Amino acid sequence: MALCGLSLPLCSLKKAMPLFRFTVFLIAVPATIWAQTHASVPTIDCVAIVPVVPKCEETAITPTAVGKANFSTIPKVMIHGKFLSINCVILGVSGMACRKSLLRHKIREIKTMLELGVIADDLTGGMMVASLLEREGVRCPLVTSGDALNTLDDDAQAVVVGRKLLIQPPDDARADAKRTAEALLAKGTKQIYYKYSALFSSTARGNIGPVAETLMDLTQADHVFFCPIWKNTTIYQGRLFLGSIMLHESPRRNDPVTPMTNSNLVEVLQKQSQVKVGLLPYQIVASGTDACENYISEQKTLGVKFFIVDVIDESNLEQLATLSKDLPLSTGADLLPVMLARNWQRDKKSQPKTLLPPAPGYEAVISGSCTGKSVRQLAHFEQTHPVFRIDLLEAAQDANMVDHIVEWAKDRLEKGPVGVGTSTDPEGVKRAQAELGREGAATLADKLLSSVAQHFYQHGVRKFVVMGGETSGAVMASLGIEQVSVATFDVLNGGYCHSSGSDPLSLVLKAGGVGEDNFIHTALEQMRKADKNQ
Repeated sequence: MALCGLSLPLCSLKKAMPLFRFTVFLIAVPATIWAQTHASVPTIDCVAIVPVVPKCEETAITPTAVGKANFSTIPKVMIHGKFLSINCVILGVSGMACRKSLLRHKIREIKTMLELGVIADDLTGGMMVASLLEREGVRCPLVTSGDALNTLDDDAQAVVVGRKLLIQPPDDARADAKRTAEALLAKGTKQIYYKYSALFSSTARGNIGPVAETLMDLTQADHVFFCPIWKNTTIYQGRLFLGSIMLHESPRRNDPVTPMTNSNLVEVLQKQSQVKVGLLPYQIVASGTDACENYISEQKTLGVKFFIVDVIDESNLEQLATLSKDLPLSTGADLLPVMLARNWQRDKKSQPKTLLPPAPGYEAVISGSCTGKSVRQLAHFEQTHPVFRIDLLEAAQDANMVDHIVEWAKDRLEKGPVGVGTSTDPEGVKRAQAELGREGAATLADKLLSSVAQHFYQHGVRKFVVMGGETSGAVMASLGIEQVSVATFDVLNGGYCHSSGSDPLSLVLKAGGVGEDNFIHTALEQMRKADKNQ
């Protein structure tokens, strides 16, 4: 509770009362209980702000028993025309102290620290959003955990939390997303954005639907939009197009982890969701805000809570941003956060960063992506630099594989960049998955590559190019990196970042399906420029 400069959980309020030279009687009702019994929230004098509170075992301080105070959710309540994240509504204040003095001087001012908090289902996707926001002049660092939010600088307007939600078991992904969102709300974040792939990468188990349901419950959103739009993608009649072909006709149908064999996103999302999924069709989107709001209201009466949104051009995306600007939760791919930021980002813009601080040291490439682009990029790099290609079936039988790789690399690192990868062609992927299982092969690859990265760091590597979203997350974790500054979006597709400190480190993290054949050379050269400019 924010009272007299103290931060106290509600259950500790009685103990704190002797600290004050007056008697204050508070009628405190958990907002979840209030919402169940009142159609609207009245104008009230003050609110109790309890950003991070475990489930309270004491009875709420009320004139009559209302049950145990459960603060496991942080709902939104409108107070004086503003949406605030609160836990408890204070309905009355009385006592010897001057009422106005208490309200004006004794209750700390409510301040929103962050306009937008992005929960990304993998690291490279999160990095891309952060870099796009940086290009807009929004200061947006990336962190890898909710705990790392405590290290943010005061100038951060938004933040991306890069997690590994994509291939977790659904229950684990739900719990992970909930913890992350609770940490963001505890920082006073106005809006949560759940970021997933522009190709809607998921399976019949999830995790887009399960995670969105968890976040919807936490934020008490009554409906949620889904819009996986990026360059050269469109959604029409709920079908996702990549240029002129439909998703199920693209190479993504053969993805080793999340094969996308259905282009109908309403059907894809419904299979992995408990709530009813509907469509906000192009004809309504193009008709304007009023038409959209009326249609959504009608659909909600039919039980629809999730809406796939048709978007075929930028004006449709701007329309969606307008519809989403006051919602506690929205979801999508990389471009929608940019449009959301334009709703509140006006004159105060930071200077976009194209070069980050230097990180002198050796250079290495770590590739766990098996997309066609990543395979070609590693082959292009291999024309001029050594690459150790890991056979997963062989590695599964060799407990010393990492030691072999490190020994192979030691002398070579002194001469220039080296590469290590599990990247292979579709036939190689099928062989590994047939023997190890889909998840087993992916887990082994990331375990090996993250361990290699850790050993390389110990041998002086300070510039990494990492290919693959899951691999990037594993490498960041193995290096103990929890926060990075992010360069503006450019030819590197937003992956260039820097971990500062006494022993700085630079990385370029690349999603599997982006970049030209010479991407690795371009990435290394960008990091070298930073060294030259020091």
